[in-house]
Amino acid sequence: MAEILQSDWIGLILVGLGTLFLLGEILVNLRGIFGLLGVFFIVLYFYTFLPDSGQFALMLIIYFVGIILILIDGKLINDGTLATLGFAGMILSIVITAPNLYAGLYAIIGLIIGAGASFIFLKIFKPRNMWGKIALKDRLTDEAGYSTVNQEHLGLVGKKGMTLTDLRPVGTIRIEDQDYSAVSNAQWIPKETIVEVESVDGTRILVKESKEQ
Repeated sequence: MAEILQSDWIGLILVGLGTLFLLGEILVNLRGIFGLLGVFFIVLYFYTFLPDSGQFALMLIIYFVGIILILIDGKLINDGTLATLGFAGMILSIVITAPNLYAGLYAIIGLIIGAGASFIFLKIFKPRNMWGKIALKDRLTDEAGYSTVNQEHLGLVGKKGMTLTDLRPVGTIRIEDQDYSAVSNAQWIPKETIVEVESVDGTRILVKESKEQ
């Protein structure tokens, strides 16, 4: 078992699974199960190649700071800057930890695969409503006493358009050569995706990914 853990390719497995479950914990709500699994695999990776407690703690902190930056970007900023810095920090920590070049490459591949595969959880489990907290929650309805409903927007219900930016969950879409600010239902919809307007609530345009891609 010890020989297997010291193999160069083990970084791909440990980092891949750790990143998969940690990002999965951010995306879906499984009451911390994915978080515990992710922490276990990442801690095992750093401990395997960095038995020295000081270096072990430092690299572990850099990795988790990267996770936190991605989380802050997703919840508050939504421009990708902190997420990019966070991802770079995660890569830096696992590369420095790797004992040689091949082990580092394996770890980077595991990180990329784990990060990409984590979005599969959105298709299987209930998404965590973390992105919805920054969405436009106020409902500007006539019943609520508002009179600012845009009649042009009401006519968009059922129409299809193209996302000009990533919806995380807020972004910009284009419908019939006209640009609008729109929000998805707490889902991450990539740029240049065909979407359909589900409903309009005051100035809030709610869209979903269209089946016609």
